[in-house]
Amino acid sequence: MLDHDAEVSEIVAMAHTTPLIAVHPLARVIPETGETARFVSPSTTCRLVGLSAVESRHLLDLFCEEIIRDEYRVRFRWAPGSVAFWDNRTTAHLAALDHDHLNSPRRLYRVTLVGDRPVGADGAPSEAITGTELTGPSQT
Repeated sequence: MLDHDAEVSEIVAMAHTTPLIAVHPLARVIPETGETARFVSPSTTCRLVGLSAVESRHLLDLFCEEIIRDEYRVRFRWAPGSVAFWDNRTTAHLAALDHDHLNSPRRLYRVTLVGDRPVGADGAPSEAITGTELTGPSQT
């Protein structure tokens, strides 16, 4: 396991103790634009509800093959002081592992913003099965 500072270690421990497992829509609506995006992550999507395990695996394999096609790929060129961010609602982040030639340490910080609950094109929202939903400060 990676070394983390105390605050990060607490969050990691919480995630490992009671993992958040949810059923999400396969096609979700991005509220700011009204556009529909496929909501599939190669690292976290494990099954398509309503299909057999075999059918689900075949379709997920097809979706994941599509996601990693070169024409969709962006390669960020890091430089001192670089900052990169992306919207995980519409992007599959696949970290490159070929940066050893840079001969300098990289320090990466992940920030996860509290956002909206995914809603499908049919209006049905994501549904938590286990774990505690991460929420931001209460709005009063």
